[in-house]
Amino acid sequence: MSRIIMMSLSLIAVIVLNVIARFFSLNGFTTGEIANRLPVLFIPADYVLLLLGIAMILLFNWVINFNKAGRKLSSIYQNRVVSLFILCCILHIAWIFLWHYGLFYWTVVVKGALLLLLLVFYFSYPKRENRLLGRVPFSLLIGWSVISTITNLSYTLMINDWSGMGLSDPLWTVIYLTVATAFALHFMYHHRDYVMNLAFVWAFIGIAIKNGTEELFISAAAIFLCATIITCIFLFSGRQMENKNRVGA
Repeated sequence: MSRIIMMSLSLIAVIVLNVIARFFSLNGFTTGEIANRLPVLFIPADYVLLLLGIAMILLFNWVINFNKAGRKLSSIYQNRVVSLFILCCILHIAWIFLWHYGLFYWTVVVKGALLLLLLVFYFSYPKRENRLLGRVPFSLLIGWSVISTITNLSYTLMINDWSGMGLSDPLWTVIYLTVATAFALHFMYHHRDYVMNLAFVWAFIGIAIKNGTEELFISAAAIFLCATIITCIFLFSGRQMENKNRVGA
């Protein structure tokens, strides 16, 4: 019981602080107001934040399910999972404070560490097991974390007057989109993770909407890469159904 209380309180702290930082203010500004100080082109539209809300709801269900399933697991394994979960929450909280107090280099470090921990959770499940009360919450969180990490990195580079090695900001944004797509497709091919890929589609559409016709090159690239991911989802899901039918036959 103490484990689920600690995990629940940690998650509640993350949610409450997120709400305060994003919809009220922390250190005098909201998270979005700080982000909008610079014309970072990789930032998606505000509606994409809904993805984080859905992930948090699923994560609450995961915590409850872990408590029920934990009775069949060893105490050492349970303690390791609880420790990793609480550390993820601490890193998320730390990122919020670092962002709002202008320590942007450290925000990139913390985001990267958080993404690595989420991947540890992800790979603790069998390769192609994607259950709602299993790996799915972490699929959504990893999708969100990859997008927000790239956004964070792009913001930090811009605030420090990075030259871009001679490449324009729109071109770097398309490069970021391409890298994110490659990341998503890797998990689709090896883990049949359609949920994570849909998270990327959701975010890419948000980036296209945010940039609109002012940055048509970025918007077109984002929509094209969305179509690529969706096409691959249909192709891989179709092959999966064919393989099941062959086995059934």
